[in-house]
Amino acid sequence: MTRNKIVYIAIVALLGASLLLGFAEEVFRLDLGSASWAAHWATSPVALALGFAFALIFGKTFPDFNKVMSKKLLQYSVIGLGFGMNVNAALASGSEGMMFTIVSVFGTLALGWLFGRKLLKVDSQTSYLLSSGTAICGGSAIAAVGPIIRAKAESMSVALGVVFVLNGIALFVFPYIGDFLGMTMKQFGMWAAIAIHDTSSVVGAGAAYDQMHPELVASQGVSALEVATTVKLTRALWIVILALVTPFFFRQSLAAESGKQKPWYSCVPRFIIWFIIAILFNTYILSNASLLGDSIAGVGGAFSGAVNKLAKHLITLSLFFIGASLTRETLRSVGARPLVQGIMLWISISLLSLAYIEFGIMNLSLIHISEPTRLDVIS
Repeated sequence: MTRNKIVYIAIVALLGASLLLGFAEEVFRLDLGSASWAAHWATSPVALALGFAFALIFGKTFPDFNKVMSKKLLQYSVIGLGFGMNVNAALASGSEGMMFTIVSVFGTLALGWLFGRKLLKVDSQTSYLLSSGTAICGGSAIAAVGPIIRAKAESMSVALGVVFVLNGIALFVFPYIGDFLGMTMKQFGMWAAIAIHDTSSVVGAGAAYDQMHPELVASQGVSALEVATTVKLTRALWIVILALVTPFFFRQSLAAESGKQKPWYSCVPRFIIWFIIAILFNTYILSNASLLGDSIAGVGGAFSGAVNKLAKHLITLSLFFIGASLTRETLRSVGARPLVQGIMLWISISLLSLAYIEFGIMNLSLIHISEPTRLDVIS
């Protein structure tokens, strides 16, 4: 066995072991003590970076296995994410929040098309993946949309890489910007939920702002973390809508690839249908106390949470396979344009949403905070 294959297997084994430990710690309350770091080092950015590094150093290894795992594992994981989404909780942000979500989601997609396709000439797949990730919830949206448009591994890698970089920056700078502007808890929570990609970074920024201003949490009766998480729940549900309309946007390329013209709705992948079924099953059966009773619904909720956590860990593992599909030639051909599009889109959405919230156009008193707030929907 060659060296590159040995290193590949070792990385997958280490990632898998860490993610399994993390799953056991979260679901079964496993106490790892001082070794808890072993369950937390394998984050999504780390897995993607390891895939990048391996591909650039060793080249493509096990290409057929890598292709299957990066595709199938991602699809099954997206289905699992549906068990962490609750329709009722996501709609609890109120009519005003829902209308703002609709405008911001489709506005972000339109700006992404303008910046990416018209101004920077980024290829259609990468541009759309970046726009989708910015519009809704970062890596999870990209994971759901990528298989629908049959995105190349390099397009997925580049889009995810850009999103993770911007997430890290936002997590650090947003609380300080909010502090400088004197934003209220509701204002900052709403802004973070809209302008930061991934839910995990939204939660981190909201918690950081709460820690900076405990007096505001006490005086205003609500925390930035609660607002940010609730609004993000609503936006996360839009993965379903995005997944259903995406084949319409790519109907020509999908038809050309299949060799025949088909109705756009027939291009909706089967895993998206199962994703929707999982959401509905979790909302109206597993977590329905009026149907099952409190004790059984509690067990159902625990099961849904476990499936959702497992799906999140499997997505992390799939990011290594996606990153390992990248090549030096691909990076050279892609260039810096996707990064420029991601930055332009992120800054534009951040400024527009900030102006919208700061100038009081939105009545934030209509944002309803449900208890308890679910923090583990999508990361």
